[in-house]
Amino acid sequence: MSSDRSVRFLSALGGASTSRVLNLFRIARDNAGNPEHAEKPLFLSPVINNAFLLKHRTRADESYLFSSPRAVATKIIVPFDAEDLRAGGRSLFVDQRGYTESLRMAGNYNPQSLERDLMVLRLLNAVPSLDPFLLREHLRNNRIEVSPSYFAISEGDQQRMHDFVSQEMSKLIALAGGEDGGASRMVTAMLSNEVDEKLEPLRLTLNLNGNDFREGVFSWRGFLYYKWSMGKFWPDVMGVLREINAIQPIGAATPEQKIYLASARRGIIEMVRDNGNHVNKALSVYDDSFADLVAHQAPKTFRDFLLSAPYMFLDLGEKLGAISHIVSFWRYRFPQGGGPRHIDADELSAIFQDFSSGFGEKIKGEPSVLKRPVVIDMTAA
Repeated sequence: MSSDRSVRFLSALGGASTSRVLNLFRIARDNAGNPEHAEKPLFLSPVINNAFLLKHRTRADESYLFSSPRAVATKIIVPFDAEDLRAGGRSLFVDQRGYTESLRMAGNYNPQSLERDLMVLRLLNAVPSLDPFLLREHLRNNRIEVSPSYFAISEGDQQRMHDFVSQEMSKLIALAGGEDGGASRMVTAMLSNEVDEKLEPLRLTLNLNGNDFREGVFSWRGFLYYKWSMGKFWPDVMGVLREINAIQPIGAATPEQKIYLASARRGIIEMVRDNGNHVNKALSVYDDSFADLVAHQAPKTFRDFLLSAPYMFLDLGEKLGAISHIVSFWRYRFPQGGGPRHIDADELSAIFQDFSSGFGEKIKGEPSVLKRPVVIDMTAA
């Protein structure tokens, strides 16, 4: 494991998680008296179950850590001092060289608990975002049962998501042999742990084999979630960007910091704009193919979408997750109506660096959204 000072900046999140940061450290403290949290942990190792998990865009100087190139990695940070996060921590990446042994030492594992936690970490590594809704669905889909305390999803949001999917699925009922109550059953099937016989008419219509259909449906759930999420948080994006553009640090700032902050503001705004356009383009691929299926009962376009969806899902989640992280972090650090925004140049620079790292290079001139992105190979030992 390597020493990692970035955990000191995560302390600004307090009790919050975002789409790029799963704050197990704070979740454990908030649920110290919750017996279900202890009985159904996300990780069997108490050390890892109190760590930070981050979706991290790999840098050029980190490429040696991996046996093959990857754009995004899942980082585990274990704090040095539970009482002072600014002291930093030790970090490792999922599937880096020597990963299994590094994790065993970091988590003080026995062989049985190590195998189980390796599996869970690879499942979390497979999804492009650490958003609680997607994590919960992905773990349920792989029969991993953990306490709901790890996924702070309000009942209201769960109901709104269910209603959104219900509205979307109602368009398919006639095509799938519609009847009274059909929309409700299809929604239940779409959001359930398994792809079962309730969706069999649709699988036959699309002429997909079982594995392609299961993978496609999971990614389809992701697209539906991202489409719902865009409507939920996008109205706040412009307000956050205006605040980022206007905020000035208190106290002294070096000439280098002034230059960096000015450049970073422009870069963050441009990258949010470009990635937002990219997300909308990807969602329009789904909308067009789904509309073709419903309006013309022409399954080929939607079948092609489902076959491409697992690759598009990773790309879409990475970009939308970076934007969502900016909004979530900024609103937690600077609540609306919270008065003056006091922050020094060091902390503001660190936050801007974190926001910029979520995007990597700008996406101007990027090829079609149907390309397969570079992701970590989950099958590696």
